[in-house]
Amino acid sequence: MTKKLLRKIEEGLFRSLMSLSTCIIIFALCLIVFSILIKGIPSLSFEMISQTPRGGFYFGREGGILNAIIGSLYLATGATALALAISLPVALYMNLNLISRKKTVNAIRFLLDLLWGIPSIVYGAFGFSIMIILGMKASLLAGIIVVALLIIPIMIRAMDEGFKMVPPGLTESSLSLGATKSEIAFRVFVKQCFPFIITGVLLSFGRAIGDAASVLFTTGFTDRIPTSLSQQTATLPLSVFFQLSSPIPEVKNRAYAAAVVLTIIVLMISILSRLISGRFKKTSIKF
Repeated sequence: MTKKLLRKIEEGLFRSLMSLSTCIIIFALCLIVFSILIKGIPSLSFEMISQTPRGGFYFGREGGILNAIIGSLYLATGATALALAISLPVALYMNLNLISRKKTVNAIRFLLDLLWGIPSIVYGAFGFSIMIILGMKASLLAGIIVVALLIIPIMIRAMDEGFKMVPPGLTESSLSLGATKSEIAFRVFVKQCFPFIITGVLLSFGRAIGDAASVLFTTGFTDRIPTSLSQQTATLPLSVFFQLSSPIPEVKNRAYAAAVVLTIIVLMISILSRLISGRFKKTSIKF
């Protein structure tokens, strides 16, 4: 009777802690979103999102944040495409060779988890050091490379968790029928785990477009929209970072508007990833 009572008390205690933690997280999220929207929505207008800053991004009272919006999309799209070209083959290799090279695969997963936990400012400092050695200047290309390095561990681990769901028997059956590893990779793993690939890509895109520390020293900042990879570019996170400290109210309004646009983009990506994953899961084979 005493043990049963202790179990009930323990269960009730942990339920209370879980409920309290959930409420704190939801309250903090709502508070952050509310504070951004209440200050940013009044600053949003068609001119704000369709014009570049005039008179300088720090002192100019006129213009908008179009340069930061376009720059963020350029940076996040380029970094995500580069990361996908590297992450997909690595994730496929890890799962196709899981049995024969288990120690190697486990070591790769451990290293990826370590890389995932490294702060983004470290990636930015590393990229900046390499730029100094190579004599490179801050540019869109440098930002794409650094951000790609940042999101590669996230993308690989997201795909890896999906590929783990493929039963070993399905791979063995394919091999017994004469299929090559390349055919198994793209006709079995990629086809059946496509929702996880899409989710990994979208999550990585959201991380890429919302990170400021990794591009602080690598992309620079400019009022203009870049027309080549060698030019500097503005991003929404850096727009918030630089312009929020300006003493001019109109410039601060641009920072709040950039924060709202960035929040909306990240929210749309999260919703889109769930919708796409749910749609493709219905058409994939249930293992």
